[in-house]
Amino acid sequence: MTRLKSALWFPLFDQLAEPAGVARLAAEAEEFGWDGVFVWDHTRWRAPVSAVADPWITLAAAAIATERVRIGPMVTPLARRRPVQVARETATLDRLSNGRLTLGVGLGSDRFGGEYSLFGEETDDRRRAAMLDESLTILSAAWSGVEVHHHGEHYTVDGVRFLPRPTHDRIPVWVAGFPGKLAPIRRAARHDGYFPVNLSHPDQLAESVALLGTGLEVVVAQPASTDLAPYVEAGATWWLTDFEPDDISVDAVRGMLRDGPR
Repeated sequence: MTRLKSALWFPLFDQLAEPAGVARLAAEAEEFGWDGVFVWDHTRWRAPVSAVADPWITLAAAAIATERVRIGPMVTPLARRRPVQVARETATLDRLSNGRLTLGVGLGSDRFGGEYSLFGEETDDRRRAAMLDESLTILSAAWSGVEVHHHGEHYTVDGVRFLPRPTHDRIPVWVAGFPGKLAPIRRAARHDGYFPVNLSHPDQLAESVALLGTGLEVVVAQPASTDLAPYVEAGATWWLTDFEPDDISVDAVRGMLRDGPR
């Protein structure tokens, strides 16, 4: 049986909105044997959260502070990011980390902080899904180093090469979605991993994995007290720590990481 890998996963809110502090936590996580350090990607959150850090700059700090752990945004809603910018950011961060970047992607949601409606971003799920797929097409082409020609419904790239390329042929992409939803499963099957969010029972995971196929990473986020054996039996390959965002603290993350991976 494949060993279950373990990653710290937390929002960059309030006490954790300090990049230098997160970089120190990432270095400690590496020291204590964790396999990854992943962070949420949000522009704001509902009260009582007030401070929110940028994930890309924070991950750059974490990349410099570590040598082994995988890092990445988990997940970034590509519909509110320009794919050209993400192509540059991901390649740069992947090279800075010597090939340790994993890109988590999804639709995102407006209901936790009005991240779409308050900034005039697209709120329709179907249109955001189309923007997500189009962005992923552009990213795959950009990472290849070839000249990109893309004329889609939402984005245009007219004969541009994106150099330097990532360290490896491509950056792993994990696709998030609600359990049982077919579109994220199909999207994940075209990429490298599947992250069913708000997973409440291992049977939900087993049903999704049966539709997913083989050879992909399967990611579950569960509290530390959870018996993970049924999730591993259902197909999980990664476990992510699950923190409550409204009262996240440095001490809570440090306490979790020092308990060690599963």
